[in-house]
Amino acid sequence: MFIGSINDLKEIKVIAPGVANAFKKTLIGPKEGWDGWVMRLFTLRDGGKSPLHSHPWPHINYIISGQGVLSVDGRDTPLAEGSMAYVPSNSEHQFKNAGNENLVFICIVPEEGDI
Repeated sequence: MFIGSINDLKEIKVIAPGVANAFKKTLIGPKEGWDGWVMRLFTLRDGGKSPLHSHPWPHINYIISGQGVLSVDGRDTPLAEGSMAYVPSNSEHQFKNAGNENLVFICIVPEEGDI
């Protein structure tokens, strides 16, 4: 069993090619007893974005707050609080903050995807 508070977690700036103003907190993963999966919290601040990329694992996402756009295989879809998304394996995708406040979302990936 694991119980924690998001307020106790360290926020890490994501540094990679194509990333802008993105921050991550790892919520639950193997260290907390969830073998094989990782639930992360991402915050894309003003002008924030993930890289346009693909990989062999899927994403499961839930938007907590803010406004954004998810591009999957060239198709842009608006995101807002309460939006859910499943990004299939090997799909080219990118998250972008499209509003004036932080875009905050949960992202669940297999353990090998938490890089």
